[in-house]
Amino acid sequence: MTTYDTASSLSVPPTWARYLLGFFLILAGLFVLGDIVAATIISTMFIGIVAVAAGVLEIINAFWTKKWGGFVWQILLGILYVAFGAALFTQPVSSALMLTYFLGLLLLMSGLVRVLLSFSHWREAGWLMLLSGAFGVLAGLVVLTGFPKTGLWVLGLVLGIDLISHGAAWLTYAWLPAGERKR
Repeated sequence: MTTYDTASSLSVPPTWARYLLGFFLILAGLFVLGDIVAATIISTMFIGIVAVAAGVLEIINAFWTKKWGGFVWQILLGILYVAFGAALFTQPVSSALMLTYFLGLLLLMSGLVRVLLSFSHWREAGWLMLLSGAFGVLAGLVVLTGFPKTGLWVLGLVLGIDLISHGAAWLTYAWLPAGERKR
């Protein structure tokens, strides 16, 4: 039986990639915070367009792979994607409220993963990963509890803050000397 040392087989992204990711996440967060309501509506419409495109491709794929089985299920799934995407695109305000709860769940799960990972990477800026994860968990809880009542600005605000904190974590990780990352 072969055993694998997963800790030594994981590679650290190059420093330039960590800087790039950190700066990109911070810029994206600042952009979102510039107009949080518009960012929420645009995001909802963009997700709608992507869902419609995925649905159309799913339907086309059903005809290409007809002999593989599941033709009817692929058609139904494609129709569901198209309907979901059309609803998001044509009703962006009410859809944003629905997506706010979905984002809340994603932020909560992402934050929990970062918190858990922070302990195994404590010597590699784990404290910052813990802080970033805590922001994610708190952001998710704010959204899921419905406070404040309007999902139009909460979605953009929480997303912007989470992007900035995650970007700051990557920048700090990039700034660490190589010796401190490998302990």
